Amino acid sequence: MNPRWTHRPPGSNWGDFGIDDQRGRLNWLTPDRVLRAVAEVREGVVFSLSLPLDVPRGGGLNARRQPPTISPALLQGRPYFGYRAEEAARNATDVVCDDAFCMHSQFSTQWDALSHVGSLFDADGDGNAEAVFYNGYRMDEHVRVPQAGASMGGAHALGIEVMAQTGVQGRGVLVDLRHHFGDARRKIGYDDWMAVLRADAIVVERGDIVCIHTGFADRLLQADIAGEQAMPDTCCVLDGNDERLLNWIDASGLAALVADNHAVEERPHQLVDRASPGALMPLHELCLFKLGIHLGELWHLTPLAQWLRTHQRNRFLLTAPPLHVRGLVGSPVNPIATV
Repeated sequence: MNPRWTHRPPGSNWGDFGIDDQRGRLNWLTPDRVLRAVAEVREGVVFSLSLPLDVPRGGGLNARRQPPTISPALLQGRPYFGYRAEEAARNATDVVCDDAFCMHSQFSTQWDALSHVGSLFDADGDGNAEAVFYNGYRMDEHVRVPQAGASMGGAHALGIEVMAQTGVQGRGVLVDLRHHFGDARRKIGYDDWMAVLRADAIVVERGDIVCIHTGFADRLLQADIAGEQAMPDTCCVLDGNDERLLNWIDASGLAALVADNHAVEERPHQLVDRASPGALMPLHELCLFKLGIHLGELWHLTPLAQWLRTHQRNRFLLTAPPLHVRGLVGSPVNPIATV
């Protein structure tokens, strides 16, 4: 018997990793899988897959997420920047700078925690749908509104620290949609997806972390350099309404799913009423709510994608732990690919 639910959503894996599991498919990042990932390192070339965390500068992708702000640390009301230690100790030559930054955890290159998206679902069979998350963790009981000034976030279960403790190191597999479809807006369904896998001889195995290159983050970076604002409705997105594609994500055995765009799937900009109950973002519901698959967004994959294609490869060692801040529902990340 599970203390949080009597039955689970159709197509979910709740309880398969244990009644109290909070790791989801990261359980498949076993020592054997890490060793297979390490075997992909042949050249010792390293790629950072993070955008500067103030990109997209000025925001524009999500109205509730704002760019970071930076300020000097203060000591007795004075900026602790260029601080001369001789003020505290005679003849000291030290000059010290301390600063602080404040940012929305999912503004730029990020991981989504499993507490980021839940669903209304009747988990206890009483005829009333509750707000629940992966493996039946409950809103207001396990995931709470953070208190202002608290040192811990509101996710008392399924917080990003679970992912940080796992370490997140495994084999990355890159799917290069940009190479095949360019920068035009295109919803990628099962047929397009499988055609790319066949064309590039891509094989995804249990425990792999699939990284989708669309070019969107690269366009954001180039627009930032030029002082312009990138168009949000460009480049490929996955079609979250394609059931065959969702079934492939489940059956593939992937441990986590990453893209260089800002939602992996099509993110509705204009909300309209549905004819029947259902998720506005079905891929998020499948991955975060049903299967425990963490999502990465706005990763800068273009330099890695170019190198891999030049060398006729699509696999690499990926190291991508989030920040270890307890209770967050998402986190900035500086992922590292080694080839």
